[in-house]
Amino acid sequence: MLITGSPGAGKTTVLLKTTDVLKAEGFTVGGMVSREVRSCGTRVGFEVMDLYTGKTGWLAHTNQKYGPKVGKYHVNLADLDGVGAEAVQIANRECDIVAVDEVGPMELFSDKFRQAVESAADGRKPIVSTIHWRAEDHLVKKIKARQDAEIFLVTWENRDSLPPAIACKAVEYLTATGLE
Repeated sequence: MLITGSPGAGKTTVLLKTTDVLKAEGFTVGGMVSREVRSCGTRVGFEVMDLYTGKTGWLAHTNQKYGPKVGKYHVNLADLDGVGAEAVQIANRECDIVAVDEVGPMELFSDKFRQAVESAADGRKPIVSTIHWRAEDHLVKKIKARQDAEIFLVTWENRDSLPPAIACKAVEYLTATGLE
């Protein structure tokens, strides 16, 4: 289940609400989520968090002086690998459902992240992921082209109704594959 939409549409919120629905139904959900961090009303970076363990790190920050640059941010590959990619790997091994927020320009600088996402996509567990709306990367194209991929476009009108619908799709997948 691939969640996409324009910036600010609520992709991460839809993903988090979907994971809440799944957890309330008794499923274990792991993976990574990225959250913006603000200081004095200005976005200064993005935190990466392991949904299963709660471990956090910096995905990118304006004050970081090294790492690949995306806009005004430098990507922290050490935390992206050690928290984000590791979270996806752990979820793929130990959880019922894998969540990834986001497969986008910052995250795609990490080979370990790419490998973790590709391994999860090739696995048997359902994945709920946000995907950058304009991503043209080979991995994104490969995931979108999968026969079992379903893309959900987040809009202001549907963002409240999507989490239960996506959660239902994940449970249907678990049932159909005998993983429930």
